[in-house]
Amino acid sequence: MPDSARRNFKRVAMGGTFDVLHKGHAALLSRAFEIGDNVTIGVTSDDLIQRLPKDHPVRPYAERVDGLRRFLGERNWSDRANIARLKDKWGPTVLERDMEAIVVTQDTRASADEINKLRKEKGLPPLHVEIVDLILAQDGRPISTTRIHREEIDPQGRIRKRAQNP
Repeated sequence: MPDSARRNFKRVAMGGTFDVLHKGHAALLSRAFEIGDNVTIGVTSDDLIQRLPKDHPVRPYAERVDGLRRFLGERNWSDRANIARLKDKWGPTVLERDMEAIVVTQDTRASADEINKLRKEKGLPPLHVEIVDLILAQDGRPISTTRIHREEIDPQGRIRKRAQNP
């Protein structure tokens, strides 16, 4: 089946910090590009990161966006992607009438519900909520940037060998 035959939506949104691009991000992005002609990817701004609880340092916005652009280019998605700087947790999803769907995980489903509530208050149509399963590491626990920073796993979810104590 041609790629375009699977796409149901003209505009799809998703968002994240994208500090360390990992297999979980790849699954979210893949699903967004499967169902959408054009994908708006919200990337958390440096200012917003300062207001969010993070268990690890986060690379500057420009570096994170550069990594995301490389990732998109490797998959030939660049011409269908729009990167938006998130100054709040909703970004363009609560402003743009032609946005049709949002891709989230079960962990971020509540944010999508909040976005749809705000859209309704503004007289905008609700977004279709596409839920992607969390991607699990070799140990059966979800892949996350926090776990990668703690050196528990690598970005593919493989267990890292801990240094042996002498």
